[in-house]
Amino acid sequence: MAASVDPLVVGRVIGDVLDMFIPTANMSVYFGPKHITNGCEIKPSAAVNPPKVNISGNSNELYTLVMTDPDAPSPSEPNMREWVHWIVVDIPGGTNPSKGKEILPYMEPRPPVGIHRYIFVLFRQNSPVGMMVQQPPSRANFSTRMFAGHLDLGLPVATVYFNAQKEPASRRR
Repeated sequence: MAASVDPLVVGRVIGDVLDMFIPTANMSVYFGPKHITNGCEIKPSAAVNPPKVNISGNSNELYTLVMTDPDAPSPSEPNMREWVHWIVVDIPGGTNPSKGKEILPYMEPRPPVGIHRYIFVLFRQNSPVGMMVQQPPSRANFSTRMFAGHLDLGLPVATVYFNAQKEPASRRR
C-alpha cells in the first residue's frame, strides 16, 4: 500500500513558507465557482477580486489569514520571498474575512515569470490582535513565520495553495 504524500510538502509550502503542522480547522477558498485545492492552477484574471473564504469554528474563536507568494519575482530567483498579498486578523470562527480587521488589502496575483504558488495560511489567535498589528512597510520580503511569531500565533491550523502563471496577452486582429 502506497503512503499518502502531503501536497504541502510536495509543493514545498512546508519548508519554504511554513513548518510542518497538523491541520485543526477547516478553511475553504473560492475564486468565483472554482474551489481551491492544493496545487490547482488559477488564471490571474480569475483572481482579480478577493476570494470567498469560509472559516469553520465557533464565533468566540478568532483567526488570522495571510495570503503570500514565496516565488517573487521568479521561482528560480525568489529574492523578494515572500510577497504578501493579504492580511486579515480577528476573524470570528464560522465566518469569513469580511468580519475581521483587514491589515493589508487584497492584491491580486501578478506573476511576472514562471509558475508562482499563492498560499492562504490560517492561524488561530489566542486573543484579539487587531490593535497590535501594523501594516508591513513593504509587501516584499515578508515572512509568515516571523509574523506569526511576533503575534504569538503558533503553527497554522489550515493552509491551501494554488499555482498561477502570467497569462498570454490577448491578440488583436
